[in-house]
Amino acid sequence: MVSVRTVHNPERPGFENWLAELNLSDTTKAKLASISDQPDILLVGQEMVEILHELQMDDETLLAALVFPYCEIHKLNEEQILEEFGKPIQQLVLGVRRMNAIRTLYSSQHVKTDETQIDNIRRMLLSMVEDVRAVVIKLAERICRLQQVKNADEETRVLIARECAEIYAPLANRLGIGQLKWELEDLSFRYLRPDSYKQIAKLLDEKRKARQRYIHDFVSFLQDYMDKEGIKAQVLGRPKHIYSIWKKMQKKGLGFDQLFDVRAVRIVADRIQDCYGALGAVHAHWKHLPREFDDYIATPKPNGYQSIHTVILGPEDKTIEVQIRTEQMHQDAELGIAAHWKYKEGKTGTDSFEEKINWLRRILAWQEDAAESGELVEELRSQVFEDRVYIFTPKGDVLDLPKGSTPLDFAYYIHSNVGHRCNGAKISGRIVPLTYQLRTGDQVEILTSKEMNPKRDWMNPQSGYVHSSRARAKIHTWFKKLDRDKNLAAGKELLEAELVRAQLSTKIPDDVMARFNVHSTDDLYVAIGGGDVRIMQVVNYLQQKITPKPDIDPRVKTKAPSKNTGKGGQIEIEGVGNLMSTLAGCCQPLPGDNIMGYITLGRGVSVHKQGCEQLINLLNQNPERGIEVNWSGEVKGAFQTKVEVICFDRDGILRDITTVLGNEKVGLLGVHSESNVEQQTANIKLNLEIRDLNSLARLITKLERLKSVFEVNRLEQ
Repeated sequence: MVSVRTVHNPERPGFENWLAELNLSDTTKAKLASISDQPDILLVGQEMVEILHELQMDDETLLAALVFPYCEIHKLNEEQILEEFGKPIQQLVLGVRRMNAIRTLYSSQHVKTDETQIDNIRRMLLSMVEDVRAVVIKLAERICRLQQVKNADEETRVLIARECAEIYAPLANRLGIGQLKWELEDLSFRYLRPDSYKQIAKLLDEKRKARQRYIHDFVSFLQDYMDKEGIKAQVLGRPKHIYSIWKKMQKKGLGFDQLFDVRAVRIVADRIQDCYGALGAVHAHWKHLPREFDDYIATPKPNGYQSIHTVILGPEDKTIEVQIRTEQMHQDAELGIAAHWKYKEGKTGTDSFEEKINWLRRILAWQEDAAESGELVEELRSQVFEDRVYIFTPKGDVLDLPKGSTPLDFAYYIHSNVGHRCNGAKISGRIVPLTYQLRTGDQVEILTSKEMNPKRDWMNPQSGYVHSSRARAKIHTWFKKLDRDKNLAAGKELLEAELVRAQLSTKIPDDVMARFNVHSTDDLYVAIGGGDVRIMQVVNYLQQKITPKPDIDPRVKTKAPSKNTGKGGQIEIEGVGNLMSTLAGCCQPLPGDNIMGYITLGRGVSVHKQGCEQLINLLNQNPERGIEVNWSGEVKGAFQTKVEVICFDRDGILRDITTVLGNEKVGLLGVHSESNVEQQTANIKLNLEIRDLNSLARLITKLERLKSVFEVNRLEQ
């Protein structure tokens, strides 16, 4: 049946007297009294405190429960809670608020869950593991909410009741808090199936006196019998819960009078030996039903529940369910995880760590229960749990990483420098290889050296050193920076030597940077040293700027229409009149590129970028066919080119790329994408229509600024 507590009693004592009845410190009482100025909100807080006080929760939990309703209506913000009540209370309240992400679990059956919601659920889970008290406060708050909507419209009642029945009651069950589980179930059942609830409540009420008299007589007889047998135990009647009665009737197809456990007693013994002694005594005196016997002491339930259940034929051959357990088992069954909240303060080291692991397993098991019941979507289940591992730092903090992560992934998650210095790892004190795949519940300790010394092999997907894109990106950045220093020195040496050989100044003009799409002279040296820019391209460009072109007889200079892909585009061909020209498909030159022509047989002049490998090969065979060409000042229209984007493979990356193309008014003729599942990267090749080289440079800059993109290249072919 649903509990009725003192705060619902019209004759309840005043707030000061109510506080005095609670076993709290004077400091806590003073703080509670400081926020008692709003009766309606206070009433909710009082009810939550009553529930939690029955669970023997500590002062911090009770204070956080009374503060929480004020936070929900924005009468207190995070800063005010921190200032008035301290950080522990603030963190508890924030933990309770994070549990609102549970609504995402519930609503995700009908609405696609986005990445932000999934992140919120992860943070909620970590908060739940970090401090179990926040979960217990949330369960108490839901009970209060169910009581508040008693007179609300049916839609509101059903919505709240379904959420509590499908999410919070299973959570309370997994945590073993029977006292709250039954209350959540009965209150929800009253709104979801009001006719069934009233029918069973009426049947219980009609036979209450006879049943209570029968149980009272049996309890007295059984207590005397236990004392006579020398078994230290207390015999109690057991309350019945309407939802559990209805559920058993539905499951077994039984009528109310056919239920075995409408009449039930509980034997609470001092020791486990006394439990089995009591069982033997009961079976020796009364006939029992073998099919209704369960020993949950020898084989506890997944939520830790322990007890012996048996059904006997008592006086008048009426069935009675007898539960036998120790006092500790009884406390665990009623309070569950709430009985162990003190591990946060009272335990350190291994004991605390083991408590957290067990707590974490219960949280994950609760989610599995809900998913298997068909109430949660598979997508969310996969993204939040099956694709994540929850691990512990040496201090007991909880982190979640992608499934398949290694100690190196963990190290880089902590900090880049920890990853760069990592030279070993321990799992729960045992040395493991850096390729070890982390499992939920592992406690990871990273061993570091004084010097940063990442290995290039760490980026090799076949080696299995790193799994997460985050770690791989940090390693890639390290080596890119390391190679930059080497390439800068090599590129500078190469270019300066070649410029001296060509009798050119080693001082690089500013317009060279724009020509080769770099931001500084150092970037140019790096590009040359890394092979991204050919050294002769730079030298030829500088020679053209410094050496004037020979005068050509204007009578033989003509402009010929080009057959390029640009609309109305033109190429100036030096010394040749009315000669057809086409843009070479191998290098796809753009207005602004340095170009050169090659006289073909029957197809006019093929226009290439200077430095094009195919052009070089052609000129090596027929140097006399080379001809100087230039872009006309009247070039208009669009030209084809290809660009390669190398990025991490994430949802929405292609959408972001096409958005940039649209904003830059660049036409997309085709796209080809290849994904590397192991490295979680993508190589996207774009076939584009673009106006000129400056437009391309601007586009590349915009693409490089996109999240997850770490390289953009113009393709030669």
